[in-house]
Amino acid sequence: MKNVVCPLCGASSNNFYTQGQREFLQCSLCLSVFTHPKDYLTPEAEQAHYLCHNNDPDDIRYQNFVSPVTNAILADFQRQHKGLDFGSGTGSPILKVLTDNGYDIREFDLYFHNDLQALQQKYDYIACSETAEHFKDPHTEFAQLCSLLKPNGKLYVMTDRFDPDRDFSTWFYKTDPTHVFLYHAKAFEYIRQEFGFKTLTIQGRMVILGL
Repeated sequence: MKNVVCPLCGASSNNFYTQGQREFLQCSLCLSVFTHPKDYLTPEAEQAHYLCHNNDPDDIRYQNFVSPVTNAILADFQRQHKGLDFGSGTGSPILKVLTDNGYDIREFDLYFHNDLQALQQKYDYIACSETAEHFKDPHTEFAQLCSLLKPNGKLYVMTDRFDPDRDFSTWFYKTDPTHVFLYHAKAFEYIRQEFGFKTLTIQGRMVILGL
């Protein structure tokens, strides 16, 4: 079988785990684990899967879940700064909380808020919560996110990371068929260097990259 290169860093990969017909590969460089492209859902199936999610932005539990991101943005930026919620889904608690606090933030989502004008502007901060694990081409996606940031801007990524000490077979996160790229911590160091971020901070499930 032809080797599949890592869609983030381009290094070679090896077979890592098989779940039914779904094959996971591991990058030899950034150590992330990703789904073999043959197992990607079609766009139609992917959108249908997202529509099954119960994403109510008014749900206090959902707001609490994303609070590491919203609290960090509230601490780091002020109302006059411009923000983007990238991958906002069917309903965004990040947009809800920040808008309720008077912040200037707009949203973009490939399937549900595909406002291409939102990708023609520059932002002081970008929230990318529970989205990066859906990237089929993470190198291109992070290049775009970096290009959308103003100087001194910050990118807030929330995703559950791959940990080699975790029992992968029982890890719930890999079971979602739309979770196609599972980042090792080393992947974010690669992203920092590759795209010219000056700072990298990892706080639990949240990663902050600063220009």
